[in-house]
Amino acid sequence: MPLWLTRDDVKILLDMPSAIEAVGEAYRLIYEGEAELPVRANVPVARHDGSLMSMPAYLGGEMDALGAKLISFYGTNPTRRGLPAIQGNVVLFDGSNGALLALMDAGYLTAMRTGASGGVAARYLAREDARTLTIFGSGVQAPYQVEAALCEREIDRVFVVSRTPANADALAVKLNETFGVSAQATVDVKMAVEAADILVTATSAYEPLFEDALLRPGVHISGIGSHLPYASEVDAGTVQRAKVVVDQMSACLAEAGDLIRPIEDGAYNASQIHAEIGAIIAGDIPGREADDEITFFKSVGLAAQDVAVARVVYGKALKEGAGIELDG
Repeated sequence: MPLWLTRDDVKILLDMPSAIEAVGEAYRLIYEGEAELPVRANVPVARHDGSLMSMPAYLGGEMDALGAKLISFYGTNPTRRGLPAIQGNVVLFDGSNGALLALMDAGYLTAMRTGASGGVAARYLAREDARTLTIFGSGVQAPYQVEAALCEREIDRVFVVSRTPANADALAVKLNETFGVSAQATVDVKMAVEAADILVTATSAYEPLFEDALLRPGVHISGIGSHLPYASEVDAGTVQRAKVVVDQMSACLAEAGDLIRPIEDGAYNASQIHAEIGAIIAGDIPGREADDEITFFKSVGLAAQDVAVARVVYGKALKEGAGIELDG
């Protein structure tokens, strides 16, 4: 019988270390050609000012997982209907026979898999002695990025930079209480960037958040926010100075303005991208090679991450007897 897993079920079943391992495995399978990632499909629903996005993927290897994340976006829902603007579920199938295994809420799962991508990047690209993390952005994704970094490095100080100071203050308090780190909200971009061993950008910014001249040697940057061809969180100078690693080459060259804009301006060439992170995980290409290297991981988010993490959630649900069986 297939399972229905609510958001609360997913929260109980999924922990960050498991999410990091699953996302890392997904990246490796993508690099080794054992994954299928069709282009996302977007279905407009103009009559109701909405749309539906489908993100399917298949992962081979021992994971052998098939699924899709379905996300609806109705921007006027909160004001007109009292519903969330974004709603979504992941549908998981048995990769060997196509049978439906589970339907699960996508909200918490998406937040965790996106945070996990930063954790994977920190594992392979951040210095071992990284202690200070600076995060730009104080939205939903921010605490998950901090949690993932804490899983991989002994972070003891966090700076939060946000265009909404009140939100930055609230996030700093939450990080202190949840993780026991010394977290501080600040509007001093120069100080926060210069202090960072790991710097995470988790915003919807259209223009760069800081100047590359502020970056200290050896900093690792994870860019997981803006993913539109005309939007970028980091400037061309950062891309030029950094060892650039991507989640998937084709996806980033189609969607990541952080890379597309300097390429179009002639300031950077796609051939300079160091690697897909899956190649580093597989051991075919080195990650960080020197303490003074600046590394930049750019992620636009892939359906394979959702399916990989959903497979983990489903496996734990079976072991723990979680979820509701659907009559099918």
